[in-house]
Amino acid sequence: MKKLRTIISGSNFFQLVVNILMFAFLLVELYPIIYVIICSFSDPDAVARGDIILWPVGFTLRGYEMVLEYSDIWTGYANTIFYTVAGTMINLAVTLPCAYALSRKDLRGRKIFMIFFMITMYVSGGLIPGYLNVKSFGLLNTRAVLILIGAMSVYNMIVARSFFSTSIPNEITEAARIDGCNDFSIFSKIILPLSKPIVVVMILYYGIGHWNSYFNAMIYLDDRSKFPLQMFLREILLQGKIYQEAINSSDISPEEALRLAELAKSSELIKYCVIIVSTLPMMIIYPKLQKYFEKGIMIGSIKG
Repeated sequence: MKKLRTIISGSNFFQLVVNILMFAFLLVELYPIIYVIICSFSDPDAVARGDIILWPVGFTLRGYEMVLEYSDIWTGYANTIFYTVAGTMINLAVTLPCAYALSRKDLRGRKIFMIFFMITMYVSGGLIPGYLNVKSFGLLNTRAVLILIGAMSVYNMIVARSFFSTSIPNEITEAARIDGCNDFSIFSKIILPLSKPIVVVMILYYGIGHWNSYFNAMIYLDDRSKFPLQMFLREILLQGKIYQEAINSSDISPEEALRLAELAKSSELIKYCVIIVSTLPMMIIYPKLQKYFEKGIMIGSIKG
């Protein structure tokens, strides 16, 4: 009894409540992911009936077999990897030098530059002018359009600028300049090696943005061979809705309704499998970069 009173008293009781709440939040966050994984291995009829709770019902690998046979998925996968890698490299090449330059107190007019950057966060030219601008540059229906559009996020630049201004002592750059280094050498040989946390943060922010992006592809691309993975996932989601609406229509024969029902079930099964396939790389990469991410985001967003 004495041990029990000790546990539920004072800070121990508070810590117990916090642990219970955090565990409950963890379950709330994890269950949707677990549910999607379970559904990807379950019979589509069981999923449609709502029989899925904590384990697969009617275990099957048919969904993953269909995904492996669907050539467009692999085309989208290859395109998405290219857009993510190439786009993130360009994002870093534009964002980090800009952020470092704006973090320098000896840069004349940096407040004016920041005002112009901030305006773009709140005011946009619009979709139609943006489309016409892309067309005038000859980027329409090219891979370059998904890489060059949004080459720099002003929010990410501000986070990186805060990191440079609060974490890199001015004495280091002054000493390097006395030794004869120019601005490019200082940035490439001194600043970047000391900035691994914020570089990882930028890679994650930009990389996840490219990996999940589909809107720009939907607007600017017509060639299916250039579609990213998320476009094909979107098609699968829309196909399931189209099949379901057609089944509910009174203008089709019973045989056609049965055929559409089978297609709807297959589309539903593929949907969960593609979700797993499309999110798996990010789920593998993130834990390896988490320690840098936590440090970089705390320094870059709170200080300064």
